Order: sequence, then C-alpha cells, then structure tokens
Amino acid sequence: NMAVSCRSVQRTGHVLYRCSVYLHQASRRFSESSDKGWFRSLFVHKVDARKDAHSNLLSKKETSNLYKIQFHNVKPECLDEYNSLEAEVQRRLHQDQDFPCEVVGSWNTWYGEQDQAVHLWRYRGGYPALTECLQKLRANKEYLEFRKERAKMLISRQNQLLLEFSFWNEPLPRKGPNLYELRTYKLKPGTMLEWGNRWARAIKHRQENNEAVGGFFSQIGDLYVVHHLWAYESLQSREETRNSAWQKEGWDVNVYYTVPLVRSMESRLMIPTKSSPLQ
Repeated sequence: NMAVSCRSVQRTGHVLYRCSVYLHQASRRFSESSDKGWFRSLFVHKVDARKDAHSNLLSKKETSNLYKIQFHNVKPECLDEYNSLEAEVQRRLHQDQDFPCEVVGSWNTWYGEQDQAVHLWRYRGGYPALTECLQKLRANKEYLEFRKERAKMLISRQNQLLLEFSFWNEPLPRKGPNLYELRTYKLKPGTMLEWGNRWARAIKHRQENNEAVGGFFSQIGDLYVVHHLWAYESLQSREETRNSAWQKEGWDVNVYYTVPLVRSMESRLMIPTKSSPLQ
C-alpha cells in the first residue's frame, strides 16, 4: 500500500508540474503575442505614438510668434548703468521699423538670483523674423558697440527660444505698478504634452484677477522647460490670489497630476525696469 501511495503521489506531482509548465508557456506566448497582455500591462505603460511635434500641438496656430528670454547676471556695481544702456537700445529698436522684434518686458530680479536682468522679446514672423533681425544687428555698427560696452558689465548670460502655449493669453503692455513672478518648471522628458493638457483646463482658475501674463515652453536652449509669467499688485495680493485658486473645483486635481511631471522648479520675483512695456 505504501508503494502504491508513493507512485500515486509521484504521478500527481508529475501532472501538476506539466500543468505548471504548460501554463507558463501559454502565458509567455499570450504576453508576447499582444502588447496588451495582462501580465505585461502590470509593468509596461503603453504610450501611443505621436502624430505631430509637441510644438505644433501646444502652440498657437493663428500666430507665428517666437519669443526669446534672456537672463543676464550683472556685476552689482554696474546694474544701474546696465539698465540705462539696455533701455536706450530697446527704445531705438522699437523706433526702427526695419527690425521685426519688440521687447515684451524687462525686469530686475528682486527675490531669486540677485543682480539679474530678465528680458522677454517677441519676433512676429517666427524663425525667419529672428534670422532677419540677427543679420541686420550684425551689420549695425552702433549695436556692435553696445554689445562691447554691455559685455564689460556682465558676469554671465543665458537665453532660450520659446513658443507660447495656445491656451494662454498673449502678453500685452499693462500699467503698473505690478510685481511679476516668473515660475520656471523643468519637466521630465516626454511629459510636455500632458502638462499642456492639464494646464489648458486649469488656467481658467488663475485668470480672474488678470494675473496671468503669459505661458511659454522652450524650443532651443534648455529643453522641457516651462515659464509661467504672473503679475500681482503686491506680495499680499499674490498670496491671496494663489490661495483663492485652491477654493475652485479642479485646481487641486491639476496640482495633483502636474507635480509628478516636474524635475525641478524655480520662482523669481521681479521688478519691471522703467522702460518695460509690462509695468
């Protein structure tokens, strides 16, 4: 009887083993034959192939504006002289209709990186307008002298080429006095489209006090960078406006889904220069 029992257990174990091998092989064939295999779907997030570039999907179709943002770190003792020189150059460029560019705003950083100047330029006509402007400036002796003089005042400088989000209002001149905040988000690669989709629904919660000035994303320079530009009457107004957003249905959802997309973020509080169209 003991021998019979042992043989029965062995046969049962062999059958169970063969069944487990069969199930394992079937599971592998099923998973390999379909991207939607249940086992694979637990670990693999399938992303549909994009049919167009992010820039085409997120930017405004009715305009061909290209923006340039400049960050100039100025020697502390030269900041006033720098502001005066920069204002004069901007004035002359605005008066000369041959240059297809205009300054949107100029600021000095108040909180954030100190002794820093920030300039936002707009090129109406996109990349051809930018190229035309650069070619003309290179042939302009007066402008070349300005660059030499400005270089003596700078520690470092950086710029980026930007497009504006389709769901943001175009930045237009405004009266002051206002305090401006530039919030810069460095996103994880591949998340720009999701960021844009979320903010397209959420921007309505941040426009009631006319605080939304402009929203941009980088094309050349540091990539996957977003800039949101806001205007407030004061620091107290900023706090009240930001707190009120949390009382609106849907704002918390936007924050919940966009925070995981961010690698790092930075806030600059800025004071407009006397010549800035955004006051």
